[in-house]
Amino acid sequence: MQNSLITKITINYQLPTVNCQPPTDFLLSITDYHLIKIMHPEIEALLDQAENRFLKGEELIAFKRQVATLSQRLKIYEFLREKEATIFQPVANKLQETFPDEKQETLERSLKHWLLVLRYCGMAMLLNDQQFLEQRLLDWVSGIVEAHQTQKIEATVCNLLQTRLKEMLSEQARAILQPFFDQAQSMIIVSNKE
Repeated sequence: MQNSLITKITINYQLPTVNCQPPTDFLLSITDYHLIKIMHPEIEALLDQAENRFLKGEELIAFKRQVATLSQRLKIYEFLREKEATIFQPVANKLQETFPDEKQETLERSLKHWLLVLRYCGMAMLLNDQQFLEQRLLDWVSGIVEAHQTQKIEATVCNLLQTRLKEMLSEQARAILQPFFDQAQSMIIVSNKE
């Protein structure tokens, strides 16, 4: 039973998938152009400037940096998506060990919260948009942890997940994801301690 907690959890909510390949040259289709503008405000500003003139050298360097970052973010997002069960199974096992007398339903609910949190963090990281994360978390997290009186369990899942991500992600990947995870942690854990 200890190893089966994560397999019993079914998350029906799916974050939208983003199929975005970084451009290999600077000729963008109209669709690519609009997708990039929607996804990345930094790139949008550069593309808006390029509508009236060619980008200056420093602007072109900034654009290349944004495209390279997008490629890294996409790889991290894909890794998180593909390894979700591998990331969460040890967290679920340790959670059961830590709270052996807690109802399985309560533990599952907290795990589901953090599955969604990691998905939201991944999408926010891909979009490079902390407001996206804040809006998604405020939609459902406000008061839910307090209402269920699961602050200690949520904090434990968060810490276990942090540890697991340190084990599985490179230092560079963690540096890109961490600001979004920290933001989620402060919204869920810190705000519920007050």
